[in-house]
Amino acid sequence: MAVLRKPFSLLGIAVLLSWLALLAAALLYAHPGLVGVSLSPPAGLILVLQALFTGIVFLYERKSPERLRGVDFIGLLQRLLLGPALLAVGSVVLHQLLQLLLPGFANGSVLHTIFYTLNVGLFVLLLARTNYAWRALMMFRGSERLQRQWVAFELLLGATLLLRLLPYAPPAALSAAVLGVLAAFGAYLSGRQKWVAYLSRRQKLEAVLLQLAIIGVMGIFVAYFLDTRLGFRLVGPAPQNAFLLLNAFFATFYALMGLLVTLFNLPTAGVFEQKREEILSMQRLTQLIQRGQTTDEVYQMFFDSAIQTTGADAAWLHIEATDEDDQHNLFYQLPANQGSAIRSTLAEFNLGNLEYFNNDLSGGSFGRLQLPFGSLMVMPLSSSKRQYGNIYLLQQPVQAFDRESLSILQTFASQTVLSIENLQLIQASMRTQRVQDELKIASAVQDSLIPKNLPIDNWFEISSYAVAATEVGGDFYDFLHLPGRRLAVLIGDVSGKGVTAAFHVAQMKGIFHALMQENPLARNEREKYPVPSQFMTQANDALGRCLEKSAFITASLYIIDYEHGGFVFARAGHCHTLYYHSIKEEVSYFQTPGLGLGIIRHDGYEKHIKNQFYDYNPGDVMVIYTDGIVEARDAAQDEYGEERLQRMLEESYYLDAEHIKAHILADLHEFTKGQPMHDDQTLLVIKFRSAQPEAGL
Repeated sequence: MAVLRKPFSLLGIAVLLSWLALLAAALLYAHPGLVGVSLSPPAGLILVLQALFTGIVFLYERKSPERLRGVDFIGLLQRLLLGPALLAVGSVVLHQLLQLLLPGFANGSVLHTIFYTLNVGLFVLLLARTNYAWRALMMFRGSERLQRQWVAFELLLGATLLLRLLPYAPPAALSAAVLGVLAAFGAYLSGRQKWVAYLSRRQKLEAVLLQLAIIGVMGIFVAYFLDTRLGFRLVGPAPQNAFLLLNAFFATFYALMGLLVTLFNLPTAGVFEQKREEILSMQRLTQLIQRGQTTDEVYQMFFDSAIQTTGADAAWLHIEATDEDDQHNLFYQLPANQGSAIRSTLAEFNLGNLEYFNNDLSGGSFGRLQLPFGSLMVMPLSSSKRQYGNIYLLQQPVQAFDRESLSILQTFASQTVLSIENLQLIQASMRTQRVQDELKIASAVQDSLIPKNLPIDNWFEISSYAVAATEVGGDFYDFLHLPGRRLAVLIGDVSGKGVTAAFHVAQMKGIFHALMQENPLARNEREKYPVPSQFMTQANDALGRCLEKSAFITASLYIIDYEHGGFVFARAGHCHTLYYHSIKEEVSYFQTPGLGLGIIRHDGYEKHIKNQFYDYNPGDVMVIYTDGIVEARDAAQDEYGEERLQRMLEESYYLDAEHIKAHILADLHEFTKGQPMHDDQTLLVIKFRSAQPEAGL
């Protein structure tokens, strides 16, 4: 931050030094003998110092941080008025009062010169601040073309104003033409301001008052410089006063242009606010169902929104009786007898449950009712299943409603009926075995996620087994063929059970298929697909955004390259892999590190997951499982355990994959005979064939 502030600090010092130089030159110009000797600087030096001071101030403001904070347009104008504007006006008023009260402040005195030069400095500062505040407002949502136009305008205006400091006076016709072009260009840019449309009616009124105040401040300075014009030769050369007057004129002119833009947009504020209220009302109606509100609250929300949006003077919401609820009504500024009379009149013409509006109730059948209203609009609340009721909206003037009002109300009514029917469906589901229905749905979804066809190839054979402890479990496995005769095998276990677990299983399957896609930016063939540790890191990042804080997933991913006789895998907190090595003729577990997905939800997770590479041999066997296998219990509540599973593979490794699986399960079922299943059980047996095909076939 210090590096960023340094240029602004240096420019601030330059502003102060240039003003002090201007003050010293003004004092010597007005009082040549002030320092004891007759020393009077030339007029050109004062003009150069005035130009230098003005340029540095404008550069300082241009380099300052953007003063528009988001869409706080009113705050920007307030800070401009209560900051430099208030300070500058206060200084001018104080100078005028001191001139009236103290003889030492008369024209030509040293104190007058100091105060006048101070006011010149404050005016230039106000001018620069106003200029870049106006720039910030115009550049809001502005195009690149508008930005280029502003830069051109700024350069043209600056050059024109600084040229006024030259002792040479251009022809009056040329000056008028240049000033006219600048005025027209500035007026054109002022009309491009989009910020006004983002104000509410109240904010627009505040903006008008603030802009009037700024115009008033500029007017005070115009009057001040005109008042001091006659005696200005005592303080500085005439071009300096002309320069300041022209600056004050342009600042006042463009402030007036901004005020006119705001005033021209003022009538649209009501339209914008009405549309905004319509959108907010729609959002509130939509959110009611999400917050689990009652049907009565939905009706009340619809009733209030309809009245507010259409500007109705009176309203009646008639809700039809149901088997569960009695008929009830909501009234607003309408006696019940008048509502009944309106409903009866509509029923006479078979208009009781139809969209209807009448903008002249003084004649016909409604005339005899002598209603204190001139316009009526009716909107039914109905669906294909039933009629819920009707809303009646009335206004005192005639011709108060139009087709747009009817269309808006129709949208509100449709959303209300949808919300009510959704609430009724939820309530019915809760009353009729909601949990069981959800479990059946989740079970069907989970069953659809389990691969029905196992991969078949000449290099290996696979056999699988999966049973959920309840209707919906948290175990999962999946396969994905990759180019180059490779197979990705994923197995895992979601913490918890039920619908939430089934949902996370579906998420994990989607993540698996999404991440194991070809990377078109890969440098070579082997990098086109993520290695297991990279997959686990990416999956952890994805799951971190959707898993509950207490949830996690254990998983193992194997990528088997059976053409080259090897595989690589990574373990994310899952059960250790059981493996039979055919050359060593021994069975053991791969003891690899790894942390479950979702336990650590930041970039440090990749440190807890590692790849392990292994070259398999013909006849090797790999047993992959979930903890429901090894944690199964017998009558004494003893666990099946890893040692017993290892012993079963030692007894059956020579069999094919299907029979190895059958041998393990037979022993498991004998062990747990008569005991309920406490956890989901999943078992995959992969055996690499003893006769491997030739590579490349």
